[in-house]
Amino acid sequence: MKDQRYAEAMLEFIEKSPSSFHAIKNMKAALKEQAFEELDETEDWHIKPGGNYYVSRNDSSIIALRIPEGSSWAGFHVTASHSDSPSFKVKEEPEIVVENRYIKLNTEKYGGMILSTWLDRALSVAGRIALWDQRRNEPVTRLVNIDRDLLVIPNVAIHMNRDMNKGVAYDPQCDMLPLFAEGTMERGRGRLLEELAKAAHVKKEDILAHDLFLYTREKGRFLGADREFVLSPRLDDLQCVYASLTAFLESNPQKYINVCAVFDNEEVGSATRQGADSTFLEDTLCRIAEGIGIGRGQLLAMIAGSFLISADNAHALHPNHPERSDPTNRPCMNGGIVIKYHGSQKYTTDALSAAKMKNICKRAGVPYQTYANRSDIPGGSTLGNLSVSHVSVQSVDIGLAQLAMHSAVETAGALDTEYAVRALKLFWQE
Repeated sequence: MKDQRYAEAMLEFIEKSPSSFHAIKNMKAALKEQAFEELDETEDWHIKPGGNYYVSRNDSSIIALRIPEGSSWAGFHVTASHSDSPSFKVKEEPEIVVENRYIKLNTEKYGGMILSTWLDRALSVAGRIALWDQRRNEPVTRLVNIDRDLLVIPNVAIHMNRDMNKGVAYDPQCDMLPLFAEGTMERGRGRLLEELAKAAHVKKEDILAHDLFLYTREKGRFLGADREFVLSPRLDDLQCVYASLTAFLESNPQKYINVCAVFDNEEVGSATRQGADSTFLEDTLCRIAEGIGIGRGQLLAMIAGSFLISADNAHALHPNHPERSDPTNRPCMNGGIVIKYHGSQKYTTDALSAAKMKNICKRAGVPYQTYANRSDIPGGSTLGNLSVSHVSVQSVDIGLAQLAMHSAVETAGALDTEYAVRALKLFWQE
């Protein structure tokens, strides 16, 4: 098998990123290692040509920028991917006591996951908590991860449901609540806060609110006869996040301002202040332009000459169900960059943007393939068309081929992360 260092590093990144908040924290750490300067949306920005910067929003989305030296730029080269993955969000007052014996947690679906894949796995909780800062007189957040096997969503035994293998319609409020502890009514209330306080090294009574998600404790790994596949949680879309960030950090801009954007809440429609359907990208580009002395007209001219690559994973040909794929656009794992098309414009790819992407791949020595939904099966949406509704740039939608998208663990090609890094490096060094 070819060099798998990028795939190994990608799996390590995913393991350290059990929530969107942790993914952004890890991105910040990588940017700071290369002396990127953090910008604060609530303050004035003092930026200059030749500078490297990043700005985050809500702890869960980030935009990083590399500005070439000089005083004239052709436009922006942008990638967009997303930090979130389908999961279960923990509700307020989460403990439910069952017959004075068990404590389970009250959760709700976040995104369109394959429910059955979350059953009978070791799970835990990660996200952020909110505390009150008395000195600043405002809330502050702290990331938290209960880094141990904590929860399980138990299946019903086959003996209690003999029709189990004929298919089950899972009820999220009944069937999908995780078992947390033994306990009584008196002991149940506040148990999760106790665990969070221990993990975050704070007092239980100081925790005012939380954004918490379940995650599977299964670690990413290689499999296949030649270790040609990877099996991991959250490949959609942390595989593209990792590839984008790595290529961004390994490249130096020439004529274009490089922009690496990672948004939150793609799995639930992106219509949040930190999602792709917000003004985050537009706001950032406008403030960068203002900071380096670009007027409104020149900024619009630069945007017209810009290019956005929306990078969100794609469906691979399924070995057991090849009939689910389009007759002619059938990408496979380890087949390289997947260029995604949709007649109703859920993907932004058109002839011009596809030609540009194919040219990038050819010059980078990277294979590419194409994806389209079967005409009788509706597909999902992604980031590209939402981003360009706010910043009108030419755009292409790409991804890396994977199986079991939105499962608790997903399967992808061990070579495709490197292919994405190589193609995006060339894109950013033009």
